[in-house]
Amino acid sequence: MHKYRELKVWQRAMAFTVTIYKESQKWPSDERFGLISQIRRAAMSIPLNLAEGAGNDSNQEFCRFLQYALRSAYEVMTAVDIARGLNFLSGERANTLLEEANEIAAMLVGLMKHLGWKSNKQ
Repeated sequence: MHKYRELKVWQRAMAFTVTIYKESQKWPSDERFGLISQIRRAAMSIPLNLAEGAGNDSNQEFCRFLQYALRSAYEVMTAVDIARGLNFLSGERANTLLEEANEIAAMLVGLMKHLGWKSNKQ
């Protein structure tokens, strides 16, 4: 069992999820069941998968959930790009969110490597 609340990546992912929720509140209400719902679920999935994976005794299982979290980070990045394309976000704001998502993704990969994860590309 891993102490997920102590992981900096979990803390950053939690803060990022709150940021996404607050940012998406400003978007058109007709997107409530579309892009707003999708980006929020993807953002929330990052810390949730970190927590769920940390509950495993096996590093391999933890890495599997970290991969889910990583995929969710990429999903958020794509949703941010869509929001920018629809003018829900300024270019500057979108870039800030993308930078944060990229940093979280890099932290997830770093944690997976620390736990002994081997990429299929190796």
